[in-house]
Amino acid sequence: MRSDSRRHQYERSRPLWGATVSDDGDDDWFEGGLDEEAAFEEGGAAGDGGPGSMPGGPGGGEELFEEDFASAFEGGSGSGFDEEFESDIPRIDLGIEGLDEMIQGGVPERSLLVVIGSAGTGKTTFGLQFLQQGLQEGERTVYITLEESQDAIVEAATEKGWPFEEYLEDDRLAIVDLDPVEMANSLTSIRGDLPRLIDDFEADRLVLDSVSLLEMMYDRQPDRRTEVFDFTKALKQAGVTTMVTSEADQDNPYASRHGIIEYLTDGVFVLQYVRSEFRETRLAVEIQKIRNANHSRETKPYEITSEGISVYQQANIF
Repeated sequence: MRSDSRRHQYERSRPLWGATVSDDGDDDWFEGGLDEEAAFEEGGAAGDGGPGSMPGGPGGGEELFEEDFASAFEGGSGSGFDEEFESDIPRIDLGIEGLDEMIQGGVPERSLLVVIGSAGTGKTTFGLQFLQQGLQEGERTVYITLEESQDAIVEAATEKGWPFEEYLEDDRLAIVDLDPVEMANSLTSIRGDLPRLIDDFEADRLVLDSVSLLEMMYDRQPDRRTEVFDFTKALKQAGVTTMVTSEADQDNPYASRHGIIEYLTDGVFVLQYVRSEFRETRLAVEIQKIRNANHSRETKPYEITSEGISVYQQANIF
């Protein structure tokens, strides 16, 4: 069983996440250095046909949208992550055989990563395997789910041979299941509590599954942009290596459902189905970007086995 002290921390934290949003101190995290209003106004309202419309929208403007978000989020142009360079940033492995070899040196610590894919491509397994790697190395991890219960997450991990129940009892893993509607109603409070939760638990890795449900809570694209922007900023400031999952766009497997999250993250992994001319369907993974790390840009096949995801680095799709 989880220790009394830790149980107290989570029982104390979760009511705050469901409470009425207060007016004191919620915006302190974002003071100084982030001109959110300018970032959105320069691009124009979503769908207005102007130069800053969302990718795939009436006005196009994908390049401007990416530049605005990258510069506001990172204080830079957002370019240059393809270049050769040397970095002293500590690196970590994802824990996925074949995929780790496609990343030269590992993912930079404290990165914010997103896994984009349609249903059945293994996004949840990807996140669980990422945490399992950290737990094997003695790290502490947090899994936040908007889709499944804690029992369902533990059962899914156990089927892969990952002892999440033991990790929970040893107080090295925390699983927080949130109702998406409750989360949307108290998002400002959650943003303020998240860094404290991570700090109290001394977490090294965090997974949020999935950001798509959060995006669906907002009908207006400008509201959706603002809320997702602020939430990812809080995740970055939590100071841990974070992975979020996202549903792929129905018409474009290389983009997220709303075309936002990929511009706010340091690394993007795309999982998709690929069908050959012979009608054979396979799963394939592609690394779209990892800032501050060199990586392969090849599309490689992978399988979801009883032991998790395995990428065939030396194989081609067909």
